[in-house]
Amino acid sequence: MAKKIKYRATKKTIRWQVMFFVFPFLCESVFCQLQYSTFEEQKLGFIIGNIANDLGVSAEELSSRKFHVVSRSKKQYLNVHLETGDLYVADRIDREALCGMQQNCFLNIEAVMENPLHFYTINVEIQDVNDNSPSFSKSIFEIGISESAVIGAHFALGSAKDPDLGNNSVQSYKLGANEHFGLLEKVNMDGKKYPELVLEKPLDREKNNSSVLILSAFDGGTPLKTGTSLIKIVVTDVNDNYPLFNKDTYRVTLSENAPVGFLVTELHATDADEGSNAQITYLFHDIPENAHEIFSINPLNGSVKIIGKLDYEVATSYEMTVEVKDGGGLVSYCKLLIQVSDVNDNAPDILITFFLDTIPEDSPVGTVIALVNLDDLDSGENGEVVGQISESLPFHLISSSGNYYKLVTSMDLDREKTSEYNITIKAEDKGSPQLTNSKTIRLILTDVNDNDPVFDKTNYIAYIQENNPSGNSFYKVHATDLDINENGKVVYMILIDNIEDIPISSYVSINTVTGVVYAQRSFDYEKLREFNIQVMAKDSGSPSRSANATVKICITDQNDNAPKILYPSQESEAASVYEFIPHFSTKGYLVTKVVAVDADSGHNAWLSYHLLQVLDPSFLIIGQDTGEIRTTRDLQETDARRQKVVVMVKDNGYPIMSSTVTLHLVVAENFQQVVPEVINHHIESDTQSKATFYLVISIALISILFIFTVILAVISKCRKQSSPTALSRDLYPQVALRCPSVFSDGTLPFPYTYDVCVTLDSRQNEVAYLKPVQNVPTDNLIDTDDSVSTNDLPKDNLISASTVQAQPNADWRFSQAAQKPGPSGTQPTEEAGVWPNNQFETERLQAMILASANEAAEGTSGLGGGTGTMGLSARYGPQFTLQHVPDYRQNVYIPGSTLTPTNGGGKREGKGNKKKSSKKDKK
Repeated sequence: MAKKIKYRATKKTIRWQVMFFVFPFLCESVFCQLQYSTFEEQKLGFIIGNIANDLGVSAEELSSRKFHVVSRSKKQYLNVHLETGDLYVADRIDREALCGMQQNCFLNIEAVMENPLHFYTINVEIQDVNDNSPSFSKSIFEIGISESAVIGAHFALGSAKDPDLGNNSVQSYKLGANEHFGLLEKVNMDGKKYPELVLEKPLDREKNNSSVLILSAFDGGTPLKTGTSLIKIVVTDVNDNYPLFNKDTYRVTLSENAPVGFLVTELHATDADEGSNAQITYLFHDIPENAHEIFSINPLNGSVKIIGKLDYEVATSYEMTVEVKDGGGLVSYCKLLIQVSDVNDNAPDILITFFLDTIPEDSPVGTVIALVNLDDLDSGENGEVVGQISESLPFHLISSSGNYYKLVTSMDLDREKTSEYNITIKAEDKGSPQLTNSKTIRLILTDVNDNDPVFDKTNYIAYIQENNPSGNSFYKVHATDLDINENGKVVYMILIDNIEDIPISSYVSINTVTGVVYAQRSFDYEKLREFNIQVMAKDSGSPSRSANATVKICITDQNDNAPKILYPSQESEAASVYEFIPHFSTKGYLVTKVVAVDADSGHNAWLSYHLLQVLDPSFLIIGQDTGEIRTTRDLQETDARRQKVVVMVKDNGYPIMSSTVTLHLVVAENFQQVVPEVINHHIESDTQSKATFYLVISIALISILFIFTVILAVISKCRKQSSPTALSRDLYPQVALRCPSVFSDGTLPFPYTYDVCVTLDSRQNEVAYLKPVQNVPTDNLIDTDDSVSTNDLPKDNLISASTVQAQPNADWRFSQAAQKPGPSGTQPTEEAGVWPNNQFETERLQAMILASANEAAEGTSGLGGGTGTMGLSARYGPQFTLQHVPDYRQNVYIPGSTLTPTNGGGKREGKGNKKKSSKKDKK
């Protein structure tokens, strides 16, 4: 492996072909060029040389100074290990693909080292290895030979191609064993061998009109490689003249901007034969693959034209072989060499070899943002390039060695003013016409994490009500960061701590994104009233910044505890509490004190004491705030010797919760007198308990019977409503009320008062004696004749409640002196009257009054409605009174409820009646 160093001064170039480490200092401040040599097809990772040793620097310095390789090719064949400084093979290197048939093949790469900035050109010579076998342009060559061909006639064959160089290319040919032909190798002007077929024995078309030969080509490399092709011999009739070109080689120079259809050249060949043997055709015999799409040949006249785009930068020359064939199958060949000349058809190329798309906003002036290489594929002045950028930007281009420019900052940057820049780099060449190119790069100023997250408050106070559902959110903390992106992205977390040896995470948790605090359990104010947690807000910058805040979580009270009475203590529900009151107690004497506490707090624990049950409220009083029970007056002889007092203690919460305690107060001379009271109380309590049990059972049975009775009454009522006419006819006689002065002369000559006493039991109806009343008009009587119904009466004469209330001047009323009808009753002479003239009318009147009484008991009386028309007397029992009212109206009244007419109507009751009534009341 050879190493060379090129030192470029200002005006002259000096070359040393020595080991590079002898002159490391020459590359500290100038442009350096290194040259290496290696074989193609080396395995990946093959080490060509050590860049660090050749540059006289350490491998650590290569890494710290960001040494990197810049390659213009699409593939990066070589690279450098920054850890060791070795230059190694990074991709497959094929010399034939890189340089084609060129004798010298170099792989040029450029390297950059920063701090300070240096440029290096590395030229690696790629040496050939025998990695390609010889190949023919055709797998089968078809040759037509006349049967009259003389012995020793030569027939040109297609030569084999081997992209390798020197001894690795084609060195010899060999023909397979046959009867008629031999092989002759010739050398052309380029020094390349090509085979020719030599006829060694005459042909006889009638015996054998065709044959197939195997032609092999060998190279001189190690190992030896070969290529084969088949030669098909077709024996034809006599055609003894070959077509011949007027030149063996044609040379043409074309401009790369030659248009499509441009005539490159015309090839000319002749054939001495006549007829079909003299008709010749042209075709490409051996042509590069990239030339097929650029050139075409006319098979009749041999003109070569451009059919594709020429590009000097792709290929500078083309070499091809043209074949001419006559009608008899004889062929000849010539060479066509086309040279392409350069024009300024390529705009400058801007290659960003190093670019920092983001830089911190605090970058100092002179920070290198990009390393730009301006290149032009054209040659001469067409390839000279000048670069520039806009002057309004805080950047400028600094020309470096070769075509390299450094893009650096020219002033301080401020992300808050401008967060990003679009920098357009413009490149111009010096060709004619002048071509330009531009490329815009986007530079983003990144934020520097120089701000801590800031909480809205340094100390938070959060309130949560006890008995809260587990998992509910109850508070939110918030912190802001003036930075952006990850530097401003705040996450929240609770610093690990314990509360009574229990991890804080079992009490509360926090949403890391929103800062919402969640309760992990249901709190009990009576067990835990408050606790503190440390919340940390941390940004995502590097290094990260954080801030802490204290959250004091206060658990608020709910009124979920009833007051607990401490004194007097009741260990069981059956226990009784006795307090002793001496006989000498005076006003203000402290009987006892009820003491209670409430596990709640605040208003929920404010207790007040009240006497819920006390025998004599004027004797005892309790302090609402203290619970002290005192006497309000001196003890008197008439006061009960034993009193039961129920004290209620309630809190001030919502909903109000309370507790009660029962006290038994005993008045005695001394405490020894209290003991018998206690014993008797227990005995009475047992008796009362049994009595209470039996009483509850009795009430339950009575309620069941009552419900059953109501159900039967409802069923009976429903049946009455379904057939009212039939029921009324079956149960009671039909009574028609009318005024006798209208329909008849009546059955009674004078108006009388009918006192009727009936019971609620329909089987025991009693009718009172009739009682005459003086000075009553004779036309206001109840006619018992059933010939006229109530529907036939005039509306003015019907019985109504309003009529009753509108009669303040009643001249008579029923008396309750006579309680029993018939001869067994005692009737005063002045109250004697006339009873209905027959038994049938009496029964009809009795039925009518009974129906009215039943309807009055059900609140649906048809004889009178509204207040004051009908009712049951609590004093006189089930007694009903039928009253005749003057002024031509009748109505039915039920006594016993002070239903007496006003304006003197009720004052005309006789004295005898009053006495009898009073006697009845006593009964």
